[in-house]
Amino acid sequence: MKLHEFQAKDIFRKSGIPVPNGQLITSSDQATKVVQIINGPPWVIKAQIHAGGRGKGGGVKVVHYPYEVVTATEDLLGKPLVTRQTGPDGVIVNQILIEEGIKIDREFYLSMAIDRSRSESTMIFSQAGGMDIEEVAVESPELILKEHINPAGGWMTYQARNLIYRLDPPLLPAAVEELMSVMANVYKVFVTHDCSLVEINPLVITKSGKVVALDAKISIDDNALFRQKELLKLDDPREKDPLELMAEKYHLNYIRLDGNVGAMVNGAGLAMATMDVIKMAGADPANFLDVGGGASEEMITKGFEIILKDRRVQAILVNIFGGILRCDVLARGVLAAAEKTSIRVPLIVRLEGTNVEEGRKILRNSKLKFLVAKDLAEAAVLVAKQVSKTG
Repeated sequence: MKLHEFQAKDIFRKSGIPVPNGQLITSSDQATKVVQIINGPPWVIKAQIHAGGRGKGGGVKVVHYPYEVVTATEDLLGKPLVTRQTGPDGVIVNQILIEEGIKIDREFYLSMAIDRSRSESTMIFSQAGGMDIEEVAVESPELILKEHINPAGGWMTYQARNLIYRLDPPLLPAAVEELMSVMANVYKVFVTHDCSLVEINPLVITKSGKVVALDAKISIDDNALFRQKELLKLDDPREKDPLELMAEKYHLNYIRLDGNVGAMVNGAGLAMATMDVIKMAGADPANFLDVGGGASEEMITKGFEIILKDRRVQAILVNIFGGILRCDVLARGVLAAAEKTSIRVPLIVRLEGTNVEEGRKILRNSKLKFLVAKDLAEAAVLVAKQVSKTG
């Protein structure tokens, strides 16, 4: 679960991580009052959406006059903001964070994440703050510094020194002390709130020598939300794709993609493999949909309905290996969905496993038109052919 920047900064503030003074607004009428409260000029206008690259997309603006604050908010509120992470349709801006401008001396990148290759939480630090860290990692990997953390001991002071003392030029002692405090508190936020990511880009040293988090990004591990009920209240459903929101309601693992082949699969690994073979056959998956091993007939029905609501879908591939989820249950779910929603695209079905013959019989005896694939490779080829015909 992602948090907005203003929500993440509120957590930072409570955790002892310095952030700029700011105010959230939801209408341009509020902008005039905020200018009187927030120190400036300059003022920084920041669109609050769950996507990176806001600056390059025009979602972050620095202004110097009060009327510019109003104009900038009017230009953003209620309109779609397109960044490299939103897709071509963009995301509607519903709220804006107005902050005081900060005089910057140096910029850094700081984050806590999970290094899955080592199964350890890791602090990442770089003096290339304010830049796309992915590009820095490729072009200048020597600038990416890491400290892996033993959960038994937690974050240690010497690890902060390992990172900070490798900076060139070195920092003044006062800045070193503040930066060490920020690192310790970032780790505390990461652990306390069951985060999968805590990121500050940039973390700056001001002209007056203070350390301030100019940006804040926090993602919470969905598997830990059962014990983070207060954070769950911060979830903003407006930021989610409507189909993903519908899938979440029925406990389905669904992610919308940019392709034209809908896929329904049981098991995350099989779903990934299915998407791969769809690509190899020359088509593009429209979604990741794992109905899981214990899916009920209702869940299958809802999954099918979700796929069919995506108007980009030109064919559907059902690829089920019956284990916990029996093939006959899947077949009845497909028929139930077909009765509720007109299937207007070609349907390819590949079933194997528990009660496979019963499942195939249910489908054969129905009025549903579909193609049967004997294996996954043939299923992908059939899908690609159907898409090429409709495309």
